[in-house]
Amino acid sequence: MRKRLIQVSGFLISTLGWLFVLCTMAMDYWRITQIGGQGGSFIIKVAWYWSNLWQDCFTDSTAVTNCRDFPVLWSVKPIVQGVRGLLMCGLTLGFFGAIFCFVGMECTYIGGGGKNKDMLLFAGSVFHFVGGVSDLAAYCLYINKVARTTFTQSSPGILKYDLGPPIFIGLVGSFCILLGAILYAVTVYKVLFPKATVVLAHGGPGTRTYMASRAEDRTLYTGYYRPPRQYRSYGSGISSSSKLTRISQITPEKLSDRDAFV
Repeated sequence: MRKRLIQVSGFLISTLGWLFVLCTMAMDYWRITQIGGQGGSFIIKVAWYWSNLWQDCFTDSTAVTNCRDFPVLWSVKPIVQGVRGLLMCGLTLGFFGAIFCFVGMECTYIGGGGKNKDMLLFAGSVFHFVGGVSDLAAYCLYINKVARTTFTQSSPGILKYDLGPPIFIGLVGSFCILLGAILYAVTVYKVLFPKATVVLAHGGPGTRTYMASRAEDRTLYTGYYRPPRQYRSYGSGISSSSKLTRISQITPEKLSDRDAFV
């Protein structure tokens, strides 16, 4: 029950994060600045320059907006191309990650059962995590560009923009995606990567052999310890014909009757 609750929480959080990221690609005011309305100007009260990933726009005091669409892909500024590419790569990875996670969740009845679902869920969490990092890198790249223009000394004719609401919404969405990926991974990590422990398989006074435990659904194999030649006459050695013995149903809590004397 606890595992299912964590997986459903991860699904809702990651889906909400991808929805935020998807909305920011269509939103306006990625960067914005205003002019006029200061110093007793009566000609221009207030005017806004703003941009998104697809166009540059100007809005005057009468709320009339004039926009200039960005040209074709190969003539757009490299910064805009990079942000677009990272966001689209992240959305593509998130699409496949959402499918894998939905199929691999314990509360769904598709995708097989047992370890296959856990592997699908873990693969989906990796897709989510990589996609979230890609989106986060896109927003950080855009923030770096705006910050360098704002805090660098330049001529008075160059506009200095501020960050708009889509940047902050996208950052929140990226962190939601990363959080959802972590919630997915913690529910299956111990099952796919069990911690190795040491089990006493065979031993005697002064001579012991150890082996590491495997998953519970696997059969363990071990070999007898072959003592030195000088101790064979005392009956402690094992014949050379018995090289490998299969020990079935052995766990760290219960050993076979053969090893009960240890």
